Amino acid sequence: MKIIDILQNNQVTLSFEVFPPKKIEAFESVREATEAVAALHPSFMSVTYGAGGGTSTYTLGIAKNIREKYGVEVLPHLTCVSSTRAHVHQMLDAFKENGFENIMALRGDIPEGGSPVQDYHYAAELIRDIREQGDFCIGGACYPDGHVEAAHKDEDILHIKEKCDAGCQFLTTQMFFDNSVFYNYLYRLREHGVTVPVLAGIMPITNPRQVSRSVALSGTYIPPRFKAIVDKFGDSPEAMKQAGIIYAAEQILDLLANDVNHIHVYSMNKPEVAEGIQKALSAML
Repeated sequence: MKIIDILQNNQVTLSFEVFPPKKIEAFESVREATEAVAALHPSFMSVTYGAGGGTSTYTLGIAKNIREKYGVEVLPHLTCVSSTRAHVHQMLDAFKENGFENIMALRGDIPEGGSPVQDYHYAAELIRDIREQGDFCIGGACYPDGHVEAAHKDEDILHIKEKCDAGCQFLTTQMFFDNSVFYNYLYRLREHGVTVPVLAGIMPITNPRQVSRSVALSGTYIPPRFKAIVDKFGDSPEAMKQAGIIYAAEQILDLLANDVNHIHVYSMNKPEVAEGIQKALSAML
């Protein structure tokens, strides 16, 4: 089933993101973790794609296992900035051969010590290419705090509009921790003519190190309320995990109360975190 069909009726959806192993030695442990998330039967799951496509085979393997064993629809990621056009087409053929109908199309990050291949420069180029290669439902990323490389936020939204004009059918936001940032961003997207469904991306912070990493990667705003939680509970792993789940669940509750019905949780291969959020919201799903 195509993700856009899952989103069209505007009923509440809760999806989870997992990632493949970096090395084959970790494949079994990652497979077990992703199966535990799939056993929760979310609306769908996404499987990430390593920088430079280094985990592409594992992405396909994890995605195929989830769908075949649990019947959960899967959204595999595909990045382009460090891939040749030939490699992208090879991956698209593999996804088609294995019955995948959905692709999360991303520019991706350049791996440390690597360099761009120059076949693709932006996600919109990848999206156009995917449209020409098959009947895929294509998702894209967007950034409530603005992309860290954009000169200003309006420029960033113009790039998002370009993705949608190229064939992107839905968007998933980068993580955010202040819902007012998301509401403002959604208004500006609509004002610029971006009408596709937008999934709110929620990252449950269960480890204080994730905070600095999140800020470095996305430039996202950390509200004082959340900083206080990290300061208070950051030295206790169990308390921090519980606090992170509660904070994320409260974010989602507020989003649902304001008719934002599509939630994508960056569950980071942590089935206990995914389950905690699902249980906290069970009556709303």
